Amino acid sequence: MKCFEKLVRDFITSSLPTSMDPLQFAYRHNRSTDDAIAHLLHTTLTHLDKRRGNYVKMLFVDYSSAFNTIIPSLLTTKLEDLGLHTSLCDWISNFLTDRPQSVRVGNCVSSTLTLSTGAPQGCLLSPLLYSLYTYNCTATCSSTIIVKFADDTVVMGLISNNDERAYLEEIKHLENWCQENNLLLNVSKTKELIVDCSKKQEQHYQPVRISGTTVERVDSFRYLGVHISQDLSWSRHINSLAKKAHQRLYHLRCLRDFRLPSKVLQNFYTCTIESILMGNITVWFGNSTKQDRQALQRVVRSSLTRNFLTCRPSTTSGARPRPGGL
Repeated sequence: MKCFEKLVRDFITSSLPTSMDPLQFAYRHNRSTDDAIAHLLHTTLTHLDKRRGNYVKMLFVDYSSAFNTIIPSLLTTKLEDLGLHTSLCDWISNFLTDRPQSVRVGNCVSSTLTLSTGAPQGCLLSPLLYSLYTYNCTATCSSTIIVKFADDTVVMGLISNNDERAYLEEIKHLENWCQENNLLLNVSKTKELIVDCSKKQEQHYQPVRISGTTVERVDSFRYLGVHISQDLSWSRHINSLAKKAHQRLYHLRCLRDFRLPSKVLQNFYTCTIESILMGNITVWFGNSTKQDRQALQRVVRSSLTRNFLTCRPSTTSGARPRPGGL
């Protein structure tokens, strides 16, 4: 079944029009999380550079059980609007409706429920179908932007002259869109981050309210695996990477104590430690400080000085940059 789902997924992807929302970065050719984060940062820096006093508000939206809220009939209508063949839309609708489901805990199995809402968990089609389900969730104002990667959504308000009306109206429009599409905003996990590089002594920002609840304002948020800080520095993110990588060195030491071949140790280093250090590196490495790069270098050096590896571990593939500037 998964093989067939993959065939259907590839066919749907190849049939989509080129006019799809360019700010939906999931399941698009030559698009990745790096592109989504880079676009968010580039838009922010461009706006800050335009005029003194400009600032950017980012609302990191969290949905409650996003994939479980898809309405098949509404999805079918949207797929037809995108130009997909009627027979394919009918197949998808049939695939999502009247699905039997039960839960097994040990030797006990619950009674079977029939579901006709949402996409099945673990299905290869589910993330793509959700992305198509939300394709028409786009910004309505030139001073606001909605960046999406599947269900990871960011509403950006490019604020000038302290005028936040368009940003607040965009959030209200998102609330209405969610109600029309059976999506529920999780206010407790939705966070707001403000990037303001001006040297004002006092700045009063308008609070964001969703369903009568004030959204929490944070100084850093982890978006698509990258910690974005309000001052756009990368110390917090790099320290998090270094800490996580150092923890993996313990497992590398255990493998060394078992006298495994150096080739196995190098493969383990590449898969579990280097992969952490290289995650989304094109986004943050260029603007990291010397101290931040030294923190990464200490992880690489530890794998050598403690005789984990018999040769210098490669932290690059092709022309990719190396942690610590090596």
